Amino acid sequence: MKTRFVWLAALGHLFTDLNQGAVPALLPFFISEYQLSYASAAGLVAALSIASTVIQPVFGFYADRLSKPWLIPAGVAVAGCGVAFCTLLPDYWFAVSMIVLSGIGIAAFHPEGARLVHNHAGDRKATGMSVFAVGGQMGIALGPIMAAAVVSAWGLRGTAFLAIPFVLMAAFLAVQLAGAGGGHAAAKAVPGARTGEEQRDRWGPFAIVTGVVILRSIIFYGLNTFIPLYWIHIYQQSATTAGTALSIMFGAGVVGTLWGGRLADTYGHRRVVLAGYVALIPLLVLLVQLRDVVVATALLIPIGIVLLSTYSPLVVMGQHFLPNRVGLASGITLGVAISIGGIVAPLLGHVADGYGLPSALTVLSFLTVPAVLLTLMLPRPLKQGGKA
Repeated sequence: MKTRFVWLAALGHLFTDLNQGAVPALLPFFISEYQLSYASAAGLVAALSIASTVIQPVFGFYADRLSKPWLIPAGVAVAGCGVAFCTLLPDYWFAVSMIVLSGIGIAAFHPEGARLVHNHAGDRKATGMSVFAVGGQMGIALGPIMAAAVVSAWGLRGTAFLAIPFVLMAAFLAVQLAGAGGGHAAAKAVPGARTGEEQRDRWGPFAIVTGVVILRSIIFYGLNTFIPLYWIHIYQQSATTAGTALSIMFGAGVVGTLWGGRLADTYGHRRVVLAGYVALIPLLVLLVQLRDVVVATALLIPIGIVLLSTYSPLVVMGQHFLPNRVGLASGITLGVAISIGGIVAPLLGHVADGYGLPSALTVLSFLTVPAVLLTLMLPRPLKQGGKA
């Protein structure tokens, strides 16, 4: 594995996803500065989400055909400048247009970044993808801190200063990735990567992988949405304690992402994903049954580890089944499929409104069953060396 390129991609991922964490943190400032309604403020997040996920397959398709590594630094620069400049004019639609521009930069970065990792990770693709994924997770976590610090120091329009580090990072990546090539040569250098069965795109298994990613995304967004509410309304805890519980799960998820990648490269992608969802069933069922907040908080650690351990193996499997369209596969598994989880979250909210928060979490536990069944339908072996 050419770790230099993998770590560069992860660093770019961190900077790119800082923007995904920053925009929600800016909403209170937009509301007070521009007198926005909650719906209008939420529209800014929706604009970022739609622009950054829905068009990712388009960039993935483009990257597969023309192979443009410059999309990585360009994506970082455009994503950062879009958020940095969204406050320059006191106009809501200007802010929307700049945030959409940021989303386009995010969409441009992810497929090419994932392709870079795929082509330079050798036979440790899941490990490489887990490092790439953690870069993005750290960016989302640090984004609110970055946004709050800048606005506190220079006011809302001070976000323009954020363009400086993003442009500098883009320039650094452009120089460092000059030797990365188009990626095709690196892929050919991997033993067995361009022979026999590897050359055939298998859309059926890829559709199954996409289905599993969608289910994981629904579970993740559901937990992200309802755990703080569950801690406040069921356990009668403070908002600070509820936020801490969510942070504990996210922190465990980072460990799970790295752990899952290593295990997948050692024991096989399908086995790790299957084990993860099988383990998740009793964990989520138990979470609904618990009445002790301390035990429930502790349970979030294995839940976070197990749920996110499936992240990199699923992305790598998607790339494996579309070896001639790695960018497109990455765009779908990292973009469209994940965005569906956010779309479904309001439907779970209706369940919580009508039947209570425990019912919403119970629905999430039931979704692990079709995830297990779909994983069992995947063919094997799914990695080089014959490991399933």
